[in-house]
Amino acid sequence: MIKGRFFDSSYINTQILHVNLIPMNYLAHLFLAEDAPESLLGSIMGDFVKGAIGDQYPLTIKRGIELHRKIDAYTDSHPTTRASRNLFSPARRRFAGIIFDLSCDHFLYRHWARFTDKALDQFISRIYDILAAHKTVLPARLAARVPAMIREDWLGSYRDLTGVERALGRLSKRVTDGDRLLGATEEIRLNYRSLETNFLIFFPDLIHFVQNYQMIESSRGG
Repeated sequence: MIKGRFFDSSYINTQILHVNLIPMNYLAHLFLAEDAPESLLGSIMGDFVKGAIGDQYPLTIKRGIELHRKIDAYTDSHPTTRASRNLFSPARRRFAGIIFDLSCDHFLYRHWARFTDKALDQFISRIYDILAAHKTVLPARLAARVPAMIREDWLGSYRDLTGVERALGRLSKRVTDGDRLLGATEEIRLNYRSLETNFLIFFPDLIHFVQNYQMIESSRGG
């Protein structure tokens, strides 16, 4: 996924966490997906489906999962992503990728109108409806989280850092040394302007990458 990129142990550990934990940047992946329900499902399933996708899912869901993986790889290689992760203290560097992902959803919520004319509340409501209607298609671990996701409004909760803090608190109970995630929002606040500036540089680049990828796949008949 990141051949020839960075080799410091803190970065590698962050990637291992991303492989084994639930995805945190739901909103960004959903925003970047194609508009069809199956594509939206695939975008949020990406971190729950490991290895070869095969024929276990319909083509449109499969394409959504593949796009999710391409987005993750591009994100890991972008220089502003690296710069943002390096803003966090050494004690939390192992979790920097997770904290960065959550901050991205926060900044996307904050700057939503810069990137689309879609009403955010309506977008989130539609996602919840799609997830509720397709629970039987979802991987078991994701399906088990859907009721809480809807009930607690995970996608909408990133409007402020209190929601980010709650998400970090949930995650801290699932990982070794998870207590280091507690209080991480203070580091987001401390580096808020730098993280926000980096996001506003990175996210348009990511949108452009996704548009090019989709255009190439469409020309191939993918």
